[in-house]
Amino acid sequence: MDPQRFREAYEKLQLLDDKTYKLRAKDRLSLGPPSLQRLEEKVKDLSSYTLELKEVLQELFLSISGKPQGESKAE
Repeated sequence: MDPQRFREAYEKLQLLDDKTYKLRAKDRLSLGPPSLQRLEEKVKDLSSYTLELKEVLQELFLSISGKPQGESKAE
């Protein structure tokens, strides 16, 4: 396991969690049914979130399966 890479991926996950909270808070402020434009914005936000989450998970899996940086392949 590569602890540095794991730590960095975890930090990205925390930032993504903060972003999700902000998106939810913004939705709570709107009154009435959402407009078509607002629905399109939500779909874009969800798409962006999904892609970012995929990248973070990929980094987590690679950090778990990888060797720590600086460790040679001969070991």
